[in-house]
Amino acid sequence: MSDITQQELGEIYDFAIQLGKDAGSLLMKFAKARWGDTGNGGEQLFSEKDNAVDIVTKADEDVEAFIKSCIEKKYPSHKFIGEETYSKGASREYLIGSGPTWCVDPLDGTVNYTHLFPMFCVSIAFIVDGEATIGIIYAPFLDQLFSACKGRGAWLNQTQRLPLIRNPIPPLPARAPGGCIFSCEWGKDRRDVPDGNLHRKVESFVNMAAEVGGRHGKGGMVHGVRSLGSATLDLAYVAMGAFDIWWEGGCWEWDVSAGIAILQEAGGLVTTANPPQDYETADITDVRLGSRLYLAIRPAGPSETESGRQTQERVVREVWKRVRELDYSRPGA
Repeated sequence: MSDITQQELGEIYDFAIQLGKDAGSLLMKFAKARWGDTGNGGEQLFSEKDNAVDIVTKADEDVEAFIKSCIEKKYPSHKFIGEETYSKGASREYLIGSGPTWCVDPLDGTVNYTHLFPMFCVSIAFIVDGEATIGIIYAPFLDQLFSACKGRGAWLNQTQRLPLIRNPIPPLPARAPGGCIFSCEWGKDRRDVPDGNLHRKVESFVNMAAEVGGRHGKGGMVHGVRSLGSATLDLAYVAMGAFDIWWEGGCWEWDVSAGIAILQEAGGLVTTANPPQDYETADITDVRLGSRLYLAIRPAGPSETESGRQTQERVVREVWKRVRELDYSRPGA
């Protein structure tokens, strides 16, 4: 792993955990200002970014500046990629190389935060050799801290090992996606055009939810469909075992890097959202961080007939059977 020793990695992990906590506290300071707890009248200034669904608050920029300053002071040789600074650039190229890189979303779930809906978080990932190695997700309103470091386990609040469905970890349902919780997001691409991403997502959502045998055989009869408004927390809850499946297109690497680190360390699988033409036999490989297309499956134990990995791959193919291909190209790449 590059030239970082295990001792150094442990020190970076401890630093990242504390940084996530401190950044979350700063987010809550801004949130409390909105309900009048800081004596400034609760005024919160915000502006629109890409569209009305993606609101940039002052908290985004201030929390990112705080995180960046702390990292630059502690690790001046490390590269930093943050959502707010990246979004202001002219290019959308994939910027993560082989060197030690911090990939940060200071506020994932911005719309939730604006409405004081508690599903928002700070997301901090440390990436080495292009691999998400450390992941920290802190949801301060819920006081939930998800953390993981490669080889050291994945944790909730540093005390409960993930997934929470343990001893032993159960296999995925034999009739999956039936019996599964399916998580998905509507995303920012709301163009109401025939066969656009919005229409393809809706068709896929309905396929997953419809009765078995419905939708020309594509009905998945999932147990439930959930949209949290935060891709980062979606991944955290898949790692936790609360969600079985997460399917999404359009995310950037700061949306998913920390969650992928935590999910993979917990034993989950993350591959591409788009079904290959030969989806029934195609190799299922780990997704690249910059792909923008993600399908995540919770950690799974073995059944009488399958290993944990086999049961995960079976569910991947069942999802691919029911979802549409999404078009999220990478501008500037």
